Amino acid sequence: MTTNITNSTRVGVLMGGLSPEHDISIKSGKSVLQALLSRGYNATAIVVDRELPFALREQQIEVAWLALHGEYGEDGCVQGLLEVMGIPYTGSGVLGCAVSMDKMATKRALQNTEVRLIPDQQWAPGSPRPEFQSAVVVKDPVGGSSIGIWVCDTAKEFDVALTEFSQHCPHRIALIEQCIKGEEITVPVLDGRALPAISIRPHNEFFDLEAKYTSGKTDYLVPSPLPENVLLSAQNQAVVAYQNLSMRGIARADFIVDETETAYFLEINAIPGMTSTSLAPMAAKHKGQSFEQLVEHILLSAKCRS
Repeated sequence: MTTNITNSTRVGVLMGGLSPEHDISIKSGKSVLQALLSRGYNATAIVVDRELPFALREQQIEVAWLALHGEYGEDGCVQGLLEVMGIPYTGSGVLGCAVSMDKMATKRALQNTEVRLIPDQQWAPGSPRPEFQSAVVVKDPVGGSSIGIWVCDTAKEFDVALTEFSQHCPHRIALIEQCIKGEEITVPVLDGRALPAISIRPHNEFFDLEAKYTSGKTDYLVPSPLPENVLLSAQNQAVVAYQNLSMRGIARADFIVDETETAYFLEINAIPGMTSTSLAPMAAKHKGQSFEQLVEHILLSAKCRS
């Protein structure tokens, strides 16, 4: 179901939420709200908590612009609620959000496609610990914004990572991937088409939480200066992932390019960061679309299940 969105349509910008990415979501939401207001839309902020259905009814929200990140916002939960309430919303639907939020489910869905996946194994807290053989990355499969990631170059670091994972995620299964060293790039996808790839060059050794959200800690190069064949491979993989996961609107796929100039898929985000300096808007700007225009474009694509 789609809706005829006009400047009088009551738009709720959903932000905040219940995940550890609450504060990051607030930043995205405030930027989106300001952009919508600048374009003349009847928009208001909805800070998401467990009273969300009442807030949507009280504010008479007709369309939801989702600026949520992490669990209970990017994983299909809010999308399912909006489907039940009959409120069109931006971005991917329940299926696309639920699968892309879980890195293990994503990798299973993308097996036997053109997407180049990193070799991995899984480990459940309480089970025998796997033997450390080479550099690995331990991940919370539903973590985001560089939260819940441990890079392990030694057996001691690996042991610490599994212990900390057990403490923070006792009921989850850890994803343990081979550590690919190289340059990170990201490829936003808008309505099924890849935007320019962006090279991410942190001043720290890794693109961690500090590097990602501290001004001046990372250089972003758009378009990426990597060879064209590498960028085309990443863009093609991003579109294949987007299509196979039934995604809609804006999404962003992340890759690591190793010394052989091979782009390996890391993950795809159903609701990427949306401030004027975030990566997806950065790529759109390079194609001539301002942040305000991008936010409006995404709004006009809002719908319930097709």
